[in-house]
Amino acid sequence: MTEDKACSPPPLSLPGLFIRFLRFGCLAFGGPVAQIAMIRQALVEEEHWLSSQRFNRLLAVMQILPGPEAHELCVHMGMMARGRLGGFLAGLGFMLPGFVLMLLCAFAYVRFVAGVGAFDGALLGVQLAVLGVIARAVQRIAVHILVDRMLILLAAISATATLAGLPFWGPLLATGLVYACVRSLPLAGVLVIGLCVGGWLILPHGGMPLPAEAVRATAAGAVALFLTGLKGGLLTFGGAYTAIPYVRHDTVGRGWISDGAFLDGVALAGTLPAPLVIFGTFVGYVAGGWAGAIAVTAGIFLPAFAFSMIFFERLEAVVENALLHRFLDGVGAAVVGTIVATLLQLGASTFARTEDWAFAILLVGASLFAAWRLKGKWVTPAIVASGAAIGWAVWR
Repeated sequence: MTEDKACSPPPLSLPGLFIRFLRFGCLAFGGPVAQIAMIRQALVEEEHWLSSQRFNRLLAVMQILPGPEAHELCVHMGMMARGRLGGFLAGLGFMLPGFVLMLLCAFAYVRFVAGVGAFDGALLGVQLAVLGVIARAVQRIAVHILVDRMLILLAAISATATLAGLPFWGPLLATGLVYACVRSLPLAGVLVIGLCVGGWLILPHGGMPLPAEAVRATAAGAVALFLTGLKGGLLTFGGAYTAIPYVRHDTVGRGWISDGAFLDGVALAGTLPAPLVIFGTFVGYVAGGWAGAIAVTAGIFLPAFAFSMIFFERLEAVVENALLHRFLDGVGAAVVGTIVATLLQLGASTFARTEDWAFAILLVGASLFAAWRLKGKWVTPAIVASGAAIGWAVWR
């Protein structure tokens, strides 16, 4: 406690605070681990905004709440310095560079790349390479979430339910409640299977249709895209990759964007200085233009702002709530299963666009191996660039 009191943010004007976090946003390459390390180095170790112990407690809270952890930390730090307006400006500054860059990328993609035959091979190579990157991300997430046999079972049931077309909230709610309240593995399995089968029988359902190959099949409204982003933002547990299935379900599944264009957006997001959920900006632009890009971005980042700004004084107490932890652990298992199912659906759609399955499998395997073995901020951009070069050489 004494150390916490000895640390405090320096006096900053609101414009100065915004510029401080805008600088962080311009340097936010390399994913959440690199982003959090950058924030810790600058604000904890060098400027002593707060103690290392309190930073660790805050990080633990952010990791169990939905939303990009690095962005939520920036909002929280901004509130420490200048209240809720400071938190808003800090979060806005951190996300703004990635948002602007992704908007420019989406504009160039729709205007100059999509539908141009000369780029088809390169784009297919990128999409196959990204499948390997996502597979590696699933493994990383699963290692931290699926820590016992019950959670593994719940993830498998969630994947099966997703492939069967059960509404997304069914597995999330069922697995969260079961893991929070039931310790018996056989009984948990029976309960979740019963809930999933019952929901599948009662509610409208149907497997995810494979989309048309057009980049944009039908126009999407700004309100619908905002709600799509909001769903993704609220269900981002354990890393931004967990938003992928929910945003895909509401956009690819409605014919607003093709699976290929969706994967291209994920690939671009991995190369920009921004949280990976910035792929929502790309999806929104392709589906609904400038208004769609703003709508999805607003929805997907709203929870990251709201949890810190509304519950600022109470966030650290969340760490002590064991029952909530177990519920969120169960939800996390369902999310892992949903990502696995989505990866299979994306793979089926991507492989359907090539007859050379052997080489496509080799490219996915090579990108997975590279993502698994190599470390550094440059790995994902290098995998994406390599996939584009190989795809252009093989399928031009």
